[in-house]
Amino acid sequence: MLLEPLRVAPGPVRPDDLPAGLTALYASQRDFHALSGDFPDPDDIRPEQVAAALTEELAHPGTEVLIARADGRTAAVAITLAHHPDPADPDPWIGLLMVDAALRRQGVGRRTALLVEDRFRAAGRTALRLAVLDGNAPARAFWTALGHEVLDHRPDRERGRPCTVMRKELR
Repeated sequence: MLLEPLRVAPGPVRPDDLPAGLTALYASQRDFHALSGDFPDPDDIRPEQVAAALTEELAHPGTEVLIARADGRTAAVAITLAHHPDPADPDPWIGLLMVDAALRRQGVGRRTALLVEDRFRAAGRTALRLAVLDGNAPARAFWTALGHEVLDHRPDRERGRPCTVMRKELR
C-alpha cells in the first residue's frame, strides 16, 4: 500500500483535483455521513461537495490529506493535523480515516492507520490523538484494537458533536 499527500494548488480544491475514486470512496460510507452530517444528503455525494470539504480541511495550518492506494486504486483517505489548535494539546491528530466500503475488513484501514503513525514517528512525534463520534461504535472498536485509549469525552470543535477523544503512544 502506498500513502501519498494530495497535492493541490493553493486555494480551493477543485473537483478536477480529486484523485480517481475519491468521491466514490466518500459516497461508499453512507452510514458514516448520515451520522456525521458532513454532507446534506449522504445518498448523493458529489465531487463538488468532496472538493469543498477538503478545501475546508486544508484551510487549517498543518493539515494533510493523505491518499492510500492499493492495487492501483484509491483505497482510503486520512486527514491529519500536525498541531491541534489548542496549544495545551501537544499531539498530532487524525481528523478522518475513511476506507472504501468495498475494501472494509481487508486490513486497508489498519495498514493506512499504521502508515500514518509511521509518518508521525518519523517526524519525531511521540503520541497521536483522534476523536470518534459517540454513535460510531465500529470506529471506536477499530481504534481500540489498534491500541488507542480513551482520554476524554467532549464535543468536537467544528460542529459540537459528542465525541470520544482517544490517544496512542507512538513507541
